[in-house]
Amino acid sequence: MAQFRRNHNRQGRGLQSSFRMVILLMIAIVLLAFGLGWVRNSMLDLPALNEKENIDGTSRTFLPASPDEVVHHTFYSLGYSEIREQAAWVAYVLEEKTLRVRNVRRTDRFEADPLVSTGTAVYSDYSHSGYTRGHLAPAGDMAFEEKAMQESFLMSNVSPQTKVFNNGVWKELEMQVRQWADQDKRLYIITGPVFKDSLGIIGKGNKIVVPRYFYKVILHYEGSEKRAVAFLVPHELSEKPLENYMVTVDQVEEVTGIDFFRNMINDEEEEALESTFSINFWPLDQQLYRKRVETWNKE
Repeated sequence: MAQFRRNHNRQGRGLQSSFRMVILLMIAIVLLAFGLGWVRNSMLDLPALNEKENIDGTSRTFLPASPDEVVHHTFYSLGYSEIREQAAWVAYVLEEKTLRVRNVRRTDRFEADPLVSTGTAVYSDYSHSGYTRGHLAPAGDMAFEEKAMQESFLMSNVSPQTKVFNNGVWKELEMQVRQWADQDKRLYIITGPVFKDSLGIIGKGNKIVVPRYFYKVILHYEGSEKRAVAFLVPHELSEKPLENYMVTVDQVEEVTGIDFFRNMINDEEEEALESTFSINFWPLDQQLYRKRVETWNKE
């Protein structure tokens, strides 16, 4: 009997020890997960969002003046045009430090935007329309953080785009901008559709205007080398180099009716930045162009 009690006690102590090991292992896993999240946030150095600043701490004064409903997500803002069921503009800051973080998995799950008070288009509005759900703030620019990736797939951030445009010249432009941001550390980007002379309407429940052009406005506002450039790209298959679509910010303002950077830059500086550009300050990657013409346009 004494031997049985000794064996039983020994087994009991063994079970207690195993239980403690399981508990300690669970605590270690939780701490490791928290630590990885802390390391990611520390590396990005992203402060909390508030009403006056973007997630990276930059002032929202770079947002354009807009008659549309303005919606702020964690990593980008937009002006939603209810009558066209898409954003008139999407604005965000693209930084070198976020581009160098290991990409999170692409979501590929489009959802209606709950923050747009009038409601947005839904996934089925694009089904069998002949148009893809084209990102305005690209998923590739939002791949540094899971929440950023998820928000990039909100329907308020997409416009109807043909596949040859979305996977061709628009894709090249997005990749080119990422190269510039990697070199210049920080760029302010505003992008969207041009609704004038639209290509028609799609949608089962919601009526979505198909833009004839898309634009992208880019501002480098760091140090003494302040400069800006814009692109006005026809919504069609393109074999032309991107430099054919380079325009001034003023030209995009003229066709969209949107006033860019009005609250960020004084009048004199705004005139200088928005009325001209130099291609020498915005070098184009010819390898991207060749890849578009030789491969992407034929897929």
